[in-house]
Amino acid sequence: MTALCQSLEVFQHRGIMKTKSFFLLAFFAAALARAETGGLPLADEYLRDVVAEMTKAWPKNHTINIVCHGHSVPAGYFKTPDVRTLDAYPHLLLEGLKKIFPLAVINVIVTAIGGENSINGARRFDADVLTHKPDVVLIDYALNDRGVGLEKARAAWSEMIAKAKARGIKIILLTPTGDLSAKLDDANDPLNRHAEQIRALAKENGVALADSLQQFKDYVGKGGQLADLMAQVNHPNRKGHEFAAGEILKWFPEPAAGR
Repeated sequence: MTALCQSLEVFQHRGIMKTKSFFLLAFFAAALARAETGGLPLADEYLRDVVAEMTKAWPKNHTINIVCHGHSVPAGYFKTPDVRTLDAYPHLLLEGLKKIFPLAVINVIVTAIGGENSINGARRFDADVLTHKPDVVLIDYALNDRGVGLEKARAAWSEMIAKAKARGIKIILLTPTGDLSAKLDDANDPLNRHAEQIRALAKENGVALADSLQQFKDYVGKGGQLADLMAQVNHPNRKGHEFAAGEILKWFPEPAAGR
């Protein structure tokens, strides 16, 4: 898919393809790309406006606010009660973004609360999240949502998604990080079922997905131990947080040279 798009750009640049034909093929290329993502938005398109703002220099730029909403993992809890803010994925996200966008003023704001589920998170969404006028909101509640069940979790996530979309705020949904008590190879394990629901919500709403759990499962599938990524039974260590941050950063592609 990437090769096709690159070829189209080369042909157009060299004048090999007429404009009408180029745009027709480009349309089909984009449609094919969306099909390949399973209905999710394209990583190089979804945050295009945010990324464009991040490339601007003062005084033409404005501050970008990214809110990380969720439970103890984005709050930075490692082995409770130890909180390692600088090793948690919100801070790692900020570090990663600043390497890509050195001209940008970026606030990564953490509104996460340890022990909370998405029902309580939805109740305070207006007061604690929307009040920051975010450009992007991340939602991460699946670990604790196992205690409230799929139906109630879906309603709470859907409420938060709808409120953000109504204000033109971009959204990244996170599947859970690992849990040593979960059976990652069992599709019926509650952790996997909540992850599948989050993937479905992302597709249904046309918003971004950071599939942390799949990264954890891939690591185990390649011979690693889940314990390598965990600070305690349900909290990732820095390495686990790096996996989550990497998934989020995929939605902020580095601008092409010369743009």
